[in-house]
Amino acid sequence: MPRHIVSGLKYLTAVELVRNGLSQKEVAETLDVDRSTISHYLNGRNLSWSSIEIAETITQMCPKDFLLLTYALLDDLEKTRIMVKTCSKSKWDAIVKDSCIACGICVDTCLMKAIVLENLKARIDSDWCCGCLICRDNCPTNSIEILEVENGY
Repeated sequence: MPRHIVSGLKYLTAVELVRNGLSQKEVAETLDVDRSTISHYLNGRNLSWSSIEIAETITQMCPKDFLLLTYALLDDLEKTRIMVKTCSKSKWDAIVKDSCIACGICVDTCLMKAIVLENLKARIDSDWCCGCLICRDNCPTNSIEILEVENGY
């Protein structure tokens, strides 16, 4: 069953990437699948609609659960990042307070790879932040604040 759920997540991601202007070839390269699979997804062939429903439910979970479950299913960090970024409906703004000591724990725990250390302070790329709060929960100085700025649901 996990493979079918992954197919559902790939389907949802493929549809969104095409809506965002990518060609079928670009989508196939991004998801590391062949073009015929993308063509089947986009034409509604060979799909398990129940797997798509489950995948849609996963995308609507809290951001942390969506991220961790997708990563557990895929066991591929880069594909997880792409799927979570593409299928997330909410947008997040990250604020790092001056109390940041640049310990790097947030960098190490961010599965979305949205955090870097610059000038002895963490910097979070809001374009890649999925709002999972893993960085905030692990920050020893409570210097990270994540705010939802847009909710597409």
